[in-house]
Amino acid sequence: MAATAAGLMMVGSTAFAATGDTTGTPDPTFGDAYATFIEGGGALGYGAASLIAGAYTGIATTPALILHSLEHHHH
Repeated sequence: MAATAAGLMMVGSTAFAATGDTTGTPDPTFGDAYATFIEGGGALGYGAASLIAGAYTGIATTPALILHSLEHHHH
């Protein structure tokens, strides 16, 4: 969820930045728009994958970390 929001903010910030004063600047080409879309999609995918991997690792390792911590406190 957070990765999706972050990805949308990154893509949205590019769109909002383009709404400023455009006097004297050329319109973006299809190639520019395509590259921005691919870059944003890659960032969104990387963020989602990182979020899922981190959550999985945390869920998988937390019980062992808690048990290990309790063992050290009882000695």
